[in-house]
Amino acid sequence: MLKLTYTENSFYLERLAGSLEEWVTARVMLALRAASSLWVESSTASFLLPVDMPHLADLEKAIRQQIIDEISLSICDADYVEVTLKGTWMTSNPQGEEGVFVVKLSDRTEFFLCKLWQESQTYASVINE
Repeated sequence: MLKLTYTENSFYLERLAGSLEEWVTARVMLALRAASSLWVESSTASFLLPVDMPHLADLEKAIRQQIIDEISLSICDADYVEVTLKGTWMTSNPQGEEGVFVVKLSDRTEFFLCKLWQESQTYASVINE
């Protein structure tokens, strides 16, 4: 399972073990016990990856081989490709842009997506220095 945490200024992607249903149930139970609001809905999430990432072709191949509906790649411009995921969005403010997005993909696809995102973060920090 992949978890994307969207904050005011950025987002963080991580791979979690366990079932998507169990994780969502635990989050709902936590919100109930804490008496806090939680909005849960099916949705999509997108983020950009540099088009020149070395393992991007491996991700594209994994998606084509497995015919996955929960993920798609689109060319944005000469420098970036947009990754769009179909999954579950959870937030305490349905009008806001901060929250958590979770999706279950094949292990291979999750691995490549995580690896690409981590490499893109390293690449971005090197360029900014």
